[in-house]
Amino acid sequence: MLDYSALRAVAAVVQAGSFEKAARTLNVTPSAVSQRVKQLEERLGTVLIARGTPCTATEIGAKLCRHMEHVGMLEGELLAGLPALADASPRQRVTVHIAVNADSLGTWFVEAIAAFARRSDYLVGLVVDDQDHTAEWLKAGRVVAAVTSLEKPIQGCRRLSLGALRYHATASPDYRARHFPDGVTPAAIANAPALTFDQKDQLQSRWIRQALGADIAHPTHWLPSPQSFIEATLAGMGWGMNPFRSVRDHLAAGRLVELIPDTPVDTPLFWQVNRLVAERLADLTREVTAVARRELAG
Repeated sequence: MLDYSALRAVAAVVQAGSFEKAARTLNVTPSAVSQRVKQLEERLGTVLIARGTPCTATEIGAKLCRHMEHVGMLEGELLAGLPALADASPRQRVTVHIAVNADSLGTWFVEAIAAFARRSDYLVGLVVDDQDHTAEWLKAGRVVAAVTSLEKPIQGCRRLSLGALRYHATASPDYRARHFPDGVTPAAIANAPALTFDQKDQLQSRWIRQALGADIAHPTHWLPSPQSFIEATLAGMGWGMNPFRSVRDHLAAGRLVELIPDTPVDTPLFWQVNRLVAERLADLTREVTAVARRELAG
């Protein structure tokens, strides 16, 4: 039988980032939190928390934290039907952990989770990763839901299609005039600095293959910030693949132009949610799918 007071201590430390903050959350002393965590680690024979600043969960620790999220959801349902028990029990709010790609977060996803949060007692914890890699967080049990480009249903999860995030290869008019005076040719693209979010970002290469029919090595600046990515494009630092929703006003005003008109790259997105919590997060799924289908390409 699992020691749930110890599991709550582990989850509180991971959530708060330190034993001292976890102690305040649980209304106990830091030494009591430390003792509970240590006893559980000794019983399971593995480290659950990597001590540091902040403290973080190990792989096994993260799985136990997700288990406590599930337990917290079940307790919430139980207490909702037993007011007397709810009044006598200290309320601990559950954090729902979700993996999402940066461009979805920067364009449409906040609207969905904000609508969910306004009507729910759940808190939301977001992990940001490339859309081709968010599914890995779900497979590892570190989150309970994800916005992902993975179409194949993950084992133990429900999958819903959201639509496609549409990207355009954009640059400032001055940048395009300087680097592509004779048009976007393979030779020109091989010498024109691009903007790339991080090493996982393959959108620039996808667009080059689609538009020019070849894999072409090209210089790039690395800029892991969606807002700075757009600002750098406007400033003529490089060309980049920007979500249409983020740059449509700039395109309409002429502050940005497409490198080659009408050559977007669509990235289909899917919502995958752990079946164990899918019913309890049905409202979240409704908000995510509703906003996505309104804002994403069909």
